[in-house]
Amino acid sequence: MYPTTYDNLLVFFSLAVAIFTSYTALNLAGRIATARGRIARLWLAGGACAMGAGIWSMHFIGMLAFSVPIPVGYDPEITLLSLLIAVAASGFALWLVTQSNLPYGRLACGALVMGIAVAGMHYTGMAAMQMTPAIQYDPLLLALSVVIAVGASGAALWITFHLRRQATRRPLAQMGAGVVMGVAITGMHYTGMAAAHFPAGSVCGAARGGIDTGWVALAIIVASVAALAVALIVSVLDMRLESRTAVLAASLAQANAELTFLALHDRLTQLPNRILLEDRLEQAIGSARQSRRRFALMYLDLDGFKAINDVFGHPVGDALLVEASKRLRGAARAEDTVARMGGDEFVLLAPGMEPTDAATLADTLVTLLSDSYLIDGQDLRVSASIGIACFPDDGDDPHTLVTHADAAMYHAKALGRNGYCFFETSMNADAREQLQLLHDLRLALSRGEFVLHYQPKLAAPGGPLLGAEALVRWAHPTRGLVMPDQFIPLAERTGTIVPIGEWVLDEACRQMAQWCSADPALASDWSIAVNLSTLQFGNPGLVECVRGTLARHGLEPRRLTLEITETTAMRDAAASLAILQELHAMGVRIAIDDFGTGYSSLLYLKRLPAAELKIDRGFVRDLEHDSEDAAIVSAIVALGQTLKLNIVAEGVETSEQQAFLTQLGCDALQGYLLGRPMPPAQFVETFLPTGMSLDRAASAE
Repeated sequence: MYPTTYDNLLVFFSLAVAIFTSYTALNLAGRIATARGRIARLWLAGGACAMGAGIWSMHFIGMLAFSVPIPVGYDPEITLLSLLIAVAASGFALWLVTQSNLPYGRLACGALVMGIAVAGMHYTGMAAMQMTPAIQYDPLLLALSVVIAVGASGAALWITFHLRRQATRRPLAQMGAGVVMGVAITGMHYTGMAAAHFPAGSVCGAARGGIDTGWVALAIIVASVAALAVALIVSVLDMRLESRTAVLAASLAQANAELTFLALHDRLTQLPNRILLEDRLEQAIGSARQSRRRFALMYLDLDGFKAINDVFGHPVGDALLVEASKRLRGAARAEDTVARMGGDEFVLLAPGMEPTDAATLADTLVTLLSDSYLIDGQDLRVSASIGIACFPDDGDDPHTLVTHADAAMYHAKALGRNGYCFFETSMNADAREQLQLLHDLRLALSRGEFVLHYQPKLAAPGGPLLGAEALVRWAHPTRGLVMPDQFIPLAERTGTIVPIGEWVLDEACRQMAQWCSADPALASDWSIAVNLSTLQFGNPGLVECVRGTLARHGLEPRRLTLEITETTAMRDAAASLAILQELHAMGVRIAIDDFGTGYSSLLYLKRLPAAELKIDRGFVRDLEHDSEDAAIVSAIVALGQTLKLNIVAEGVETSEQQAFLTQLGCDALQGYLLGRPMPPAQFVETFLPTGMSLDRAASAE
């Protein structure tokens, strides 16, 4: 037998090519597994060619590393056949590992087919030498090489299948797998080479017309490595692009999910909004019809929220709404839907709930929502008014149920708030009346329908006239003159009280400036009093509004008295003190209205820059018959005198009240006995020409 030797450098290159081929195959398998349709087929074809060329290159370089002491060559056609076998085996392997699953039976069959194909490629390549006599093979080593080929193929298939989608996530694992696969494939090749024996005197039939081994080794190494490198780079870049695309797609899906959530939920409280509630309500109606069961729909409104929102600011108001929504969700059942309709209004949909259970739940919610809220160090309180409509008794469609629950809620407010009411048919008319009144109220200011009447304020006991209090009236085109108690609560609930209050301030200052211009001597000590609502007092632009109004009409600040209720002043005493001090520094007079009905802190009261206290008419009404009221009024007068404040008593309707209040030391009186609220023309006619006598004022009633 001829002695054989190996070129160690080429052996090393064959091993390197085998490892590089294996690593590239893992990347290509991952890319093919994620592609679809025509793109997947193109990747499979390209991957088969690149991987087959790599395996064949390793085999051919290994053969070139082998040398015998005779001229050697390779038949081109048989060599090309061995390459095609390698490409076909690679294509089959890549197809197999890119399937959705790889059970052990399929893995064994695939390993057998691919192992035989790889062995066939090797021994076909050996046959390309066309040795005479033929190469003799050691049967044991030959069989071992086939076994190694099958085993290496099985290992390669299993590793590739399990790492195909982890190319970018586990690069070290993929690199280790490539080394294992490359060593196994190389081991198979050199086991097969060890099985070959060349008898002495053998001649290579392809040595003359075949492929020359001198220059072809370097060409094959360069070409195969370049082809594999190109395939690997394209695969890695495409996989990274796909990974980034997948990240973008995931981000887009998440963004779409968030947009869908925002479209169906309230941004502040994360509760379902009106759109989602309508969908849930439709489902509840359909389910209730099929099962012939009832359900309850509750409409909730937070009483007093708007005052808190305007006085303490929107951040505090928002925090209160979030806390209220948490309490609602905590009290609701898992199958219930709690939705925010907007502002401070919520709806609770309770499928399968009977009226008796709805009443129990509503009572729980009223108690729960009326508990104090500690927000930004402020102890805040609101109450809840709840209207309840039941399916199918109170409506069999979403719009009717919501409308009727809303009407019942407004009825609960009318009954005193902090409670609940079930819908009754008679409430429909009231609800329509309230909606129409609200619609008209929102247009009244732009239509110029508001007017001011002026009630005189006289020095006790009967004059002279000190000024007047401006009282707003609504000259409704169809309802006639609407009194404040009929529309002011509605204006406060809807927030329209702020622009109405600004109009009252502007008109009162304009009228006062006009009177002063008409008769400066007679009106030298007059002042005009304007009431500020809680919302208007909490408006951040109040001070600038007052300053601008006075400047616009050229009215001296001392001519204007702003009246705020005791409750408003004490709601946030520190903030109230700051606002009142700004107004006082401007020269505006401050009056504390309805004194005695709230809960004042004398510590703050003595610091408020008030000029007068106004005794609430509730104490004056029964003054002659109620000793407790008389004692309270006496105490208020004494307190005011101690604080050096003017004391004004409202609601004086009898001469006995007039005499008693004057005797106690009240500085000024207001009431029907002294003069009813009247239009500005009548006020001038009654008081301006006469020196403001009590007899003329009383005769104007």
